[in-house]
Amino acid sequence: MGFIRGKGRPKKEKKPTPMDLLKLEIAEELGLADKIKREGWGALTSAESGRIGGIITQRAKRGLIDLDALRESK
Repeated sequence: MGFIRGKGRPKKEKKPTPMDLLKLEIAEELGLADKIKREGWGALTSAESGRIGGIITQRAKRGLIDLDALRESK
């Protein structure tokens, strides 16, 4: 009988990073925030996740956000 790692253990709540907050803000704009809050980030389709990433990239190219600063502030 195999052991399934992590089964039965509650997940630790971690403090959201600035990048997490940005992703959630964009998800709200796309109408995905309820799905994420209810089922978690893993419930998103690859198209939905890609759309969020694409918007982050667009905003970075326009100079609206600083990706380096977001990545460094953990």
